[in-house]
Amino acid sequence: MPKRLLLVAHAPSPNTAALRDAVLRGAGASEIEGVEVAWKAPLEAGPEDVLAAHAVILGTPENLGYMSGALKDFFDRVYYPCLERTQGMPYALYVRAGNDGTGTCRAVATITTGLRWRAVREPLVLRGAWDPAFAGHCEDLGMLLAAGLEAGVF
Repeated sequence: MPKRLLLVAHAPSPNTAALRDAVLRGAGASEIEGVEVAWKAPLEAGPEDVLAAHAVILGTPENLGYMSGALKDFFDRVYYPCLERTQGMPYALYVRAGNDGTGTCRAVATITTGLRWRAVREPLVLRGAWDPAFAGHCEDLGMLLAAGLEAGVF
């Protein structure tokens, strides 16, 4: 039975959509077998999506030093239904930050700590002006999570 990697990413712009697509490309690399990858926009994702996943990648732009309202809405809807059932869930975060991403990372860490999810790496914070290399970093992130699930590391 394949393991499921869920990407919950808010992608309101062409650049954030490129990051989402890069994560999906990396996670779906042909070398990785036995991992099913699913993407849901935060306003469409619900507790059933999280409960069906073995790991989660969260993606958000930095909005006024915080996560997107859509990602916060996702957390508001899944928090209690998932609280006791997803403890130890491996997750990773990427942030498209116009500033420094600190407030966004802190806010997500507060919520995921409450959920008792386990970060598998430091947040990937893509700071400053748009750089095409950002997509490569996101592709690597997707591949890392999918390969870790495949290998049983996460």
